[in-house]
Amino acid sequence: MSIKTYSIETLLEGKVYRSHNRRGLEGIIQNAEKRSSVWCGENFEAYTIQVRPQYSSTSGNTLFNGKDFYATIAVKVGE
Repeated sequence: MSIKTYSIETLLEGKVYRSHNRRGLEGIIQNAEKRSSVWCGENFEAYTIQVRPQYSSTSGNTLFNGKDFYATIAVKVGE
């Protein structure tokens, strides 16, 4: 039996990000990097993510348009 290990960075990549604070900012996470210099609470780690904006056209097709943007997120890593 082989054991697969994953990093938080690789688990975040490819996931959908939607900001709750900055309305309309959403897209697919392209890259994630841990930020040790940012404290966001006990049992949490901070990550800077690079997000490629995603929009839906009126025909229902998904479009990627605009420049990537960055955000800092907190990931719970313990109880």
